[in-house]
Amino acid sequence: MSQFRQEYDQVVAQLTAPGAPWELAEDAAGLRYFVKAPRNLAEAIAVARQHGDREFLVYEGERRTFNNLLDEADRIAAALQAHGIGAGDRVALAMRNYPEWMAAFIAVVTTGAVIVPLNSWGQPAEIARLVADADARLVFCDQARYDGLAASVRDPAVRLVIARPTRRDDPAGLDSLLSASAGQAATPVAIRGDDLAMIMYTSGTSGVPKGAASTHAAICQALYNFEFAAAAAAMCNGEAITAMLERGYEPTSLLALPLFHVSGCHAQFLTNLRGGRRIVMMYKWDVARALDYIERERITTIAAAPAMVLDLLESPDFDRADTASLFSLGVGGAATPPRISRLLEGKLPGSFSGTGWGMTETNAQGASLTGRFFRDKPGSAGPLHPIVDLRICDELGGELAPGVAGEIWVRSPTNIREYWRRLEVNQREFHDGWLKTGDVGYLDEDGFLFLADRVKDMIIRGGENVYPVEVENQLLQLEAVREVAVIGLPHDRLGEEVAAVVRLHSGERLSEAQLLAYAREHLAAYKVPTQVFFVVEDLPRTATGKVLKQQLKAAIGTGLQAGLDANKNK
Repeated sequence: MSQFRQEYDQVVAQLTAPGAPWELAEDAAGLRYFVKAPRNLAEAIAVARQHGDREFLVYEGERRTFNNLLDEADRIAAALQAHGIGAGDRVALAMRNYPEWMAAFIAVVTTGAVIVPLNSWGQPAEIARLVADADARLVFCDQARYDGLAASVRDPAVRLVIARPTRRDDPAGLDSLLSASAGQAATPVAIRGDDLAMIMYTSGTSGVPKGAASTHAAICQALYNFEFAAAAAAMCNGEAITAMLERGYEPTSLLALPLFHVSGCHAQFLTNLRGGRRIVMMYKWDVARALDYIERERITTIAAAPAMVLDLLESPDFDRADTASLFSLGVGGAATPPRISRLLEGKLPGSFSGTGWGMTETNAQGASLTGRFFRDKPGSAGPLHPIVDLRICDELGGELAPGVAGEIWVRSPTNIREYWRRLEVNQREFHDGWLKTGDVGYLDEDGFLFLADRVKDMIIRGGENVYPVEVENQLLQLEAVREVAVIGLPHDRLGEEVAAVVRLHSGERLSEAQLLAYAREHLAAYKVPTQVFFVVEDLPRTATGKVLKQQLKAAIGTGLQAGLDANKNK
């Protein structure tokens, strides 16, 4: 066992000992959990009221204190109750990053209803299908999402509420919802830890989004674990923390990730809300604006996908900007390219940066690596969190030896309870409390996790999950297309890019421009292929009819794509 693994274990033992802030206990199933973690999200969020009139949120020139945001959430909570929304009812969020997203989230979970954050990048029909799948009674939208959903959500029982209507007096606007309960206070409700709190949609090998359903206790354990991981990292990096404190900047996070991801919602919004730290929130990622915010608002921390970090560090304006306050870059959502580590050493030497591994199904918990460990263990996602059990398994579920790659199975009190209304998937993916993740990795001799590959065909493009079956099924709607395989190809900035290998029906003609125009009309922008190869031969398949995608990748990646390029339909 290495010296720094021993140091880390000593810190963990100190922080989790009986009577310590992160004291551990074990339940009847053998799961370790934090004894002092909040029991539900209402309790977890209540601590934010202690921060009072300190500034919490800066958004497009608007400024809100902790009290401002919580007061707005209280008004929404009272309005929800006045409209009959109660425990167990699903309320969806379909909007880009806005302060109202945060206020609505707080309002829903503190009234015992179930929050359903939806990917706002999807097409209206995609979002409408998820609203129906969740059986949501009410959907908070921004104007752009409302304009699409108004025609797509046909159930008259579903109320659409516009957080920021173009017309202030719009009857579908938030003010209209609030008017019926003006002056009223929300009624406190009893919320148990095993009550459902959130359904966050993610996709699987079928390409059909699945609702990852989490309880209050699971999310609270996750939030408490974020706080543990921060404390442990600080204790293992004393010199870096001292250097940060000597700079004298108020801890301030730049939130550029979507709030509908666990990395935006849990790791930044909720942890900063509890911790009394300031957030500067972006509507969407823009390097020039990010650098401006770093200078004007004295940003100390940014958590972002690798592509965003590369955009920032490789911007020609980075060296000209005043980045003296910037102390930490958290890289997540996709594999971290080695180039990022090199850039950090050159641009932010001695930074308190890091990475980790987690997923929607674990509420972003699993492993993390920060500071000097991030530099000393390149390529690793870090040591496991103390409430996480992980094993590396073969195809039959047998546990593999250290250093041998296999599918990652995970067990933790932060795991989701189930996939919403997906009995067959639950029976396939959950085994005696263990969740099959579909990711491939291995543990080294120190117990540090390394990610090797993915069992699933999922493509991670700039931190966004793209599921090939969904894209393939959509492109197959084109009459000219006979068969199609969608694969991920390496990309320096995005990690992977989406490529489509297409075979047309005999005698049919379809240009790349026509195919891409169709894709843009029916798919979210990040799912649209950036490379298209037309072929005249059958796609290679197994005896059972499955396309041999690795064979296609190898052909394209080794220069054997000449045959593909020769048939590329211009």
